[in-house]
Amino acid sequence: MLEKVALIGGSSHPSLNRQISEILGIPLTDTLVTRFSDGEIRVQINESVREKRVFVIQSLCHPVNDNIMESLLLVDAAKRASAKEVTLVIPYYAYARQDRKDQPRVPISAKVLANLIESVGTDRIIAVDLHTEQIQGFFNIPVEHITAIPLFAEYLLNKNLEDLVIVSPDAGGAKRASKLAKKLGAEIAIIYKMRPRPNAVEVFDVIGNIEGKNCVIIDDIVDTAGTLVAAAEMLLSKGAKSVGACITHGVLSGPAVERINNSKLTELVITDSIPTESKDIKIKKVLPIAPIIAEVIRRVVEGKPLSILFE
Repeated sequence: MLEKVALIGGSSHPSLNRQISEILGIPLTDTLVTRFSDGEIRVQINESVREKRVFVIQSLCHPVNDNIMESLLLVDAAKRASAKEVTLVIPYYAYARQDRKDQPRVPISAKVLANLIESVGTDRIIAVDLHTEQIQGFFNIPVEHITAIPLFAEYLLNKNLEDLVIVSPDAGGAKRASKLAKKLGAEIAIIYKMRPRPNAVEVFDVIGNIEGKNCVIIDDIVDTAGTLVAAAEMLLSKGAKSVGACITHGVLSGPAVERINNSKLTELVITDSIPTESKDIKIKKVLPIAPIIAEVIRRVVEGKPLSILFE
């Protein structure tokens, strides 16, 4: 069935494209991405994709807006070339943190992006650890939502950490932390922010027993790392034995590298949903996401269930 499949790799993450291609045994479709002198993006698919099931792979990382536009053009080009079906594979979904109106007169940017993706004729989405699961509801097309929790669980099991506690950095991430803790047979703790009095500075506290424990913070995104580093310091001040982190998307912008390198974190485990080769973090461990994405693509094509991958 895979002979009627075409893989198109966007320019945001070439190494991930190659890994998925090699695992599936499907060569990447020859595609040209260039720019006009005024900066406009131009794409061209140089091979026939007529009646094929096309998978466009594009992580919507920096430069975010360029990568979004490129992915939309690639999908449109495939649809206009008579592809049977076009699936957009999004290892990292941008604008996901703008998923609600948290202030007056602001957009819901995650929904706007979903509308754009649908507008070019995308038939299906494959996404990895969306910031909130509710983003799936922004789409009127099927969304296959992948999680990196099995990767983190396998990695942590192999480390044989004793007295392990999985820590959510906020109440919203408690479900994610609970899933990982269940796989590991570990305890769970939740960090929360509070203001002791009006106009006072926010302070951290934790619900759960972390004294003398090896703590692992789990989250979907590490951006500037301010919250992560502050959370680690708080846990250690409360008596934690050690603090590491498992975070799916290593955005790592601004002062993130310096903050992490100067922190007391023992390890930062991320996936390669975003290229991080240029980020010189001493305690960084990168887990490959390509095997999971490739298996999901295979199962979508063969009409097999995906739930077994994440049970």
